[in-house]
Amino acid sequence: MKIFYFTATGNSLYVAKKVGGELISIPQALKNNTLTFEDEKIGIIFPCYGLSTPKIVREFIEKVTLKSPYIFTILTYGNTIANACAHFSKYAKKHNINIVYANSLLMVDNYLPIFDIEKQKLREKNIDYNLNKLISDINNNTKKIHSGTSLDALLTNSGSKLLPLFTSPKKFLVTDDCIFCKTCVKVCPRQNISIDKEKGIKPNYGSNCEFCLSCINLCPKKAIKLKKEKNPEARFKNEHITVKEIVDSNIQY
Repeated sequence: MKIFYFTATGNSLYVAKKVGGELISIPQALKNNTLTFEDEKIGIIFPCYGLSTPKIVREFIEKVTLKSPYIFTILTYGNTIANACAHFSKYAKKHNINIVYANSLLMVDNYLPIFDIEKQKLREKNIDYNLNKLISDINNNTKKIHSGTSLDALLTNSGSKLLPLFTSPKKFLVTDDCIFCKTCVKVCPRQNISIDKEKGIKPNYGSNCEFCLSCINLCPKKAIKLKKEKNPEARFKNEHITVKEIVDSNIQY
């Protein structure tokens, strides 16, 4: 079984590791010229962004060829999933990928502009219990596409179109607390950050931002901030995943 995943703060990587199989990072896969994969089962695991699919995952779907009788997907989310599972399945089908099982997992929401991470951590979300149910479905070859209401579909369609309006790196600030450790550069899945200690150039952002907020959440000195945050002191990383694992997933050489 092959599992393709995209992770920014560790939630989706945690899920991928629990599901098992050969784990392949989507940012790393996109660097290869050959994007054809075959296996008995293939999974795609990623976080829900703007009630829809992250740009980098859509790019992966547009370029990859997957050959398997059982292709499944799990979307991690922290508040509302809306119709993201069905929306992604339809998008994949347009690109000749037949998803037979699509479901979601409620986890800690780390979207800093809206949610206070400390309050999110206190909410009981039964993550492992619900994840085990999903894994059981996959092991039993369950075929099911989770879909929402008509309103959910409208929300997801709107969210996918409006997301670019809220994902500009111009919303980021870098303070003098920066120690030029380059963690932000290493965890960026888009190779969108440059830094030069010798010239005193702090993290500088290009235009190809995924707005995954990995650079902000994983900065060891909290030197990178958003202009507007629910709780500017709160940051998140899945407790079961190391920064090194996220670096290894996203670093671009």
